[in-house]
Amino acid sequence: MRRTEALAKATTLIEALPWLASFHGATVVIKYGGNAMTEEHLREKFAADVVFLRYAGLRPVIVHGGGPQINAHLDLLGIESTFTAGLRVTTPEAMRVVRMVLVGQVNRDVVGLINRHGPFAIGMSGEDAHLFTAVRKHAVVDGASVDIGQVGDIVNVEAGAVRALLGDGRIPVISSVARSEDGTVYNVNADTAAAALAVALQASKLIVLTDVEGLYRDWSPDSVDNEVIDELSATELEKLLPTLSSGMIPKMEACLTAVQGGVPQAHVLDGRVPHSVLLEIFTDKGIGTMVLPDAPAAPVTAQLKGNDT
Repeated sequence: MRRTEALAKATTLIEALPWLASFHGATVVIKYGGNAMTEEHLREKFAADVVFLRYAGLRPVIVHGGGPQINAHLDLLGIESTFTAGLRVTTPEAMRVVRMVLVGQVNRDVVGLINRHGPFAIGMSGEDAHLFTAVRKHAVVDGASVDIGQVGDIVNVEAGAVRALLGDGRIPVISSVARSEDGTVYNVNADTAAAALAVALQASKLIVLTDVEGLYRDWSPDSVDNEVIDELSATELEKLLPTLSSGMIPKMEACLTAVQGGVPQAHVLDGRVPHSVLLEIFTDKGIGTMVLPDAPAAPVTAQLKGNDT
């Protein structure tokens, strides 16, 4: 029995070898959220996975949101949470809570979990060193633009501070808060922030953790045998986007933004699966849904026909 278990472990390590070689030194941006962030046993496994990546020679960067934690704190303070077109209406009062929870609570929790394994993680906000610059985002309801407060779209990324931390062997942990040119602070979608940062860092991968197995083909809530799409191109994803559920749209848009911006691979993984990040990176089959850039068109070669005479 012991020999069988040892051989199985050896087989797993050997399977990981080509991927260890391929991704050595590569930057991987991971959007952290969902159940992986709220269930204690998954939180601990995620932290161990990130440190494993660091020891394996990769350069992980974590971008996180914190919707459940924000909701809990707003409820505690008696501040009503309202949503328009799926986006949180963020008043100045609510923004102060969002900023406090993301930067002061969630970020510190993630940093602390990782640093149980060594002095690697350093917390940042998108405000730090002007990492993320945003402009006000409006919701669209029945074709009309609606002001939803301090919700932003990222328009610029200054990734120098993140590169410096990576060069020093650190693991940046970044909360999805941004500033505008006039200093207004905005809440930004963490999927969007992760994609923008992956493009700016010229990352080798973007990984988005969520609470489903991946992107389903012809999803039916009544079916127990929904098929996960293993792989699709940017063009294929663009065609599918209008048909997706509201929860999946920002995640798949993030993947599309990443690969169209030069990131070679973007993945949506089930964060409820222990060690899902390692399973994706270091196994032959991987898990979840992978989005790839469109294949370059084959070069057209002109054949000149000579005169018969």
